[in-house]
Amino acid sequence: MTVETRPVPKLHRAWLIAGAAFVALLASAGFRAAPGVLIDPLHEEFGWSRTTISSAVSVNLVLFGLFAPFAAALMERFGIRRVSATALTVIALGAGGTVFMTASWQLVLCWGVLVGLGTGSMAMGFAAMVAARWFVRSRGVVTGVLTAAGATGQLIFLPLIANLAVGSGWRTASLVIAIAALAVVPVVLLLIRDHPADVGTTAYGAPAGAEVVRPVPKTGSVRRALSVLRQAARTRTFWLLAVGFAICGATTNGLVGTHFVPAAHDHGMPQTTAAGLLALVGVFDVVGTIFSGWLTDRIDPRILLGVYYALRGLSLALLPQLFTDSVQPSMWAFILFYGLDWVATVPPTVALCVRAFGDAGPIVFGWVFACHQLGAAFAASAAGLVRDQLGNYTLAWYSAAVLAIIASVASLAITQAKKPVAVLAT
Repeated sequence: MTVETRPVPKLHRAWLIAGAAFVALLASAGFRAAPGVLIDPLHEEFGWSRTTISSAVSVNLVLFGLFAPFAAALMERFGIRRVSATALTVIALGAGGTVFMTASWQLVLCWGVLVGLGTGSMAMGFAAMVAARWFVRSRGVVTGVLTAAGATGQLIFLPLIANLAVGSGWRTASLVIAIAALAVVPVVLLLIRDHPADVGTTAYGAPAGAEVVRPVPKTGSVRRALSVLRQAARTRTFWLLAVGFAICGATTNGLVGTHFVPAAHDHGMPQTTAAGLLALVGVFDVVGTIFSGWLTDRIDPRILLGVYYALRGLSLALLPQLFTDSVQPSMWAFILFYGLDWVATVPPTVALCVRAFGDAGPIVFGWVFACHQLGAAFAASAAGLVRDQLGNYTLAWYSAAVLAIIASVASLAITQAKKPVAVLAT
């Protein structure tokens, strides 16, 4: 009797690349989790106002966003692996350099410029590039998983940073972040590859018989990024996506990510408790973003964005009534509801960029993400100013709720492209 055995199918290399990218994004998220829990310690030690500290956060957020499209173009020129390894090193230098600060301009340099450039290179454009190059099937899910890496990094680092800042001082917290970023550099260099052709394969889910083609590196990274922007800016779709994503940044990283902890502390809640709540947003965001990626493969992304922004506006309108000196059931409900929605907007936004702009989609998304961070930077500074002038954040929460409704309307107004803008793919 002959027993037929079938070879066990090998795991496609794309999943290893995605795993390494997840770890890299996880590490780069560490210092982006820091501002909310370090505002009060820096204020107490140096006497800097919240407006001054928030301005450094704003520089970080602006560079984080504006450098993203150039980073995507640099990845086309020099490769994903080299650019991401360099970015992690820059993050480590910026985080480590903060321990020597004596003046506020040094906070802007280290926390704003260096960390902003480093995290900008490891922004969502990096996730979009990995997903677009390595996946045809399950691209939406992979985009959701890689996007969730930032929230998972927040989950891991935020409680740690808060406890270190309270127990050992904020300098210890900064050094831990620097070490974590450096530790991931060897993982990136050993595991990540720039394109499926580098290992003699095709993207996961590519049609049978698809040719293994090694792309020719594109020169003129800055020119490429600016050219893509110039042509994308001629379309209505780009501006609607940009407006919506700018409001997305204002209502997440800029406002809640930066000011939730000090706002809760204003109402008597311990800083470590508030940081734990913000970390839980990261827990639920992992679930929400991955599920959003799954939905993006099945439902019109425009409808998803419209629903996500409308629900976010509702939750932010209720938040000012939920703050107390302890965690009440209503606050738990907000954390769950808001967490599921935190960056669930990313997979449908990436999908719309790729559908509308083809191969240039990751760079276009980089520019859309730049708008996200401009919105975040504005909200971070504006909310700090509101707190300094009025003594509370109430106006900031209500303003964010109104903006979220505007983003919902803008998303639903996007016209579905019949085919990508071909000129951008050349």
